[in-house]
Amino acid sequence: MRKVRWAAAAAGAVLLIAGCGSGGDPAQDRGSDAPSAGGSAPAKAASDGSGSPDIAAVRTEIAAAATAAGFTERTPDKIPPALTSCTIRWQSDGAKVTDSRKSYDSTVATLTGGGWKESGRNEERTSVTAAFDKSGWHLIAIHHPQGRVDGTDLDSFIANDTGPACEKLFQEDLAEKTKPQS
Repeated sequence: MRKVRWAAAAAGAVLLIAGCGSGGDPAQDRGSDAPSAGGSAPAKAASDGSGSPDIAAVRTEIAAAATAAGFTERTPDKIPPALTSCTIRWQSDGAKVTDSRKSYDSTVATLTGGGWKESGRNEERTSVTAAFDKSGWHLIAIHHPQGRVDGTDLDSFIANDTGPACEKLFQEDLAEKTKPQS
């Protein structure tokens, strides 16, 4: 199961890094329940009945932490329709902060202060990828200086619901993407 989570998160990260946005309506790309990134209060942990925060609460928590650190949201690639209730892809507009690493570290500090527990970290030169878990959610936080063609830094936060229903959807999506083309 852990391999599936990492595969799903890695696939999401690759899709997120490869694209620079759909260019469409941000509310459509994130779903109709997407809150404004301008909110600054941490989300109260709404629950789907399993004790796990619902997607709106996690989305709000990430947006509030990143916005408080000075990031503004850039709409990432469109999430596959089947996964819209299982994953959040929050990408910063790194051109609008003077020190994106400091903003990244501040966002991570806010999230860990809110109960996200670090479960892994990889630092290479000036890039960092860290993994966190909280109440049935797995979060990958990425800081990659000058990772974009336009010279701005790439900072993204990808959260996935790790419950059995979403795990099944991630497996199906991955199988579809890796199916040989005829």
